[in-house]
Amino acid sequence: ARTPLIISGPVTVSTHQFDKYKSVVESLVRKQNGLCTDWANQAKAKVEAGDLPGAGRLLYKVKLGSPRNKLLLKFQEDPGTRRAIDDAELEMYQDTRRTELYKTKEEMYFSIDERNSEADLSEMGRNFLNPPDLITKNHDIETNNSLGAEEKLKAKAAAQADYEEASQRIHNISQLLRASCVFEKDVHYVVQENKVIIVDEYTGRLMPGRRWSDGLHQAVEAKEGVQIDRETQTLATITIQNYFRLYEKLAGMTGTAETEANEFKDIYRLGVVVIPTNRNCIRKDADDLIFKTRREKLNALIEEIKKRNAAGQPMLVGTASVESSEIISRMLRRENIPHSVLNAKQHQLEAEIVARAGERGAVMIATNMAGRGTDIKLSPGVAELGGLHVVGTERHESRRIDRQLRGRCARQGDPGSSQFFISFEDDLMRNFGDSRRIAGLMTKLGMEDNEGLQHPWLNR
Repeated sequence: ARTPLIISGPVTVSTHQFDKYKSVVESLVRKQNGLCTDWANQAKAKVEAGDLPGAGRLLYKVKLGSPRNKLLLKFQEDPGTRRAIDDAELEMYQDTRRTELYKTKEEMYFSIDERNSEADLSEMGRNFLNPPDLITKNHDIETNNSLGAEEKLKAKAAAQADYEEASQRIHNISQLLRASCVFEKDVHYVVQENKVIIVDEYTGRLMPGRRWSDGLHQAVEAKEGVQIDRETQTLATITIQNYFRLYEKLAGMTGTAETEANEFKDIYRLGVVVIPTNRNCIRKDADDLIFKTRREKLNALIEEIKKRNAAGQPMLVGTASVESSEIISRMLRRENIPHSVLNAKQHQLEAEIVARAGERGAVMIATNMAGRGTDIKLSPGVAELGGLHVVGTERHESRRIDRQLRGRCARQGDPGSSQFFISFEDDLMRNFGDSRRIAGLMTKLGMEDNEGLQHPWLNR
């Protein structure tokens, strides 16, 4: 990815009005949620009447307007309904149905694109907030013979001010929509000491001092009700690739370079040499276990933890967000299973938690913080139990992150094992996975609730 490095500084004059429009956006989101709930209830009636295609079209509208709607997620637990939604989506994106897709989006206040982290106002919303046509306004002023030269200048200045204010209003509301509908607390950021701090999606660590650009950070601050800092302006920018090209010589070492060999060759003209490990890796990587719902996945995960914990085998449970780690922690507390949690909120305890993670019966729940550069040493007697067992609760968009998590076990010739537990409700599966085909396969196989699907083909 062409990730930019940005040097920014505060603007001289702050023009944001996020606090002013926060209530407007909250009202808009409530109306949208109500609209989507009505469509979901209509879809329920169609499902009961046996009209799955009609239900699919309604639920696809809900997916566009509120992809995390609870009723929608409940419907998606059924493979038949899931297929109907996917069929409706495929139908809408045909070239001959583009007009119908446009009309569908116009029936809601805004649409959400989770893949690109965008929330787009509908045409009706944009018309309501649309800035005046400055060129037409200036032309009308120029052709108005009743105005003198000085009056025309004042009228043009007033028109320019109105245009800038309306443009700023649209920008503020668009960013507040993104903050409210796309960016989640304890997933994309945390709130500490009255400040919004970004969580790095690759390392799971806090990034104090870093801020989202284009007013998005201020919009998130307004959403959380913390102090809204002055917006920043970009002073300089360069991509990471071009930054490294400034060096005369380049070299590096990483455990996940082999899969990115083509990128190193194309961008940096560097070859990748694989160095054999000091001792043979004897890690056992089990096939992914796929469940229909997140609830089924978490229940199966807790049972797996209970079974291995009873045998004394230490476990590392990798999660995609702070929120997920805390949900699993609450479930383990209900089962009275001792465990530790390592995420961006407890980063100061990292050394202490990692030092105990390889002990007999230890259970560590961690975000990506523990999947990168963490060396978990096994206590005496643990190797005989199978070593450290790593469980991933979601697949990451970057396969390197998954490989790094698996690499926490079976180090230096020690035994170890790993497996990923996945559901159709995971963000990656919802946004990119071919859930339609797999859901159809699960139906053909007659799989029961709480039963997982497992095959080497599904690991790809």
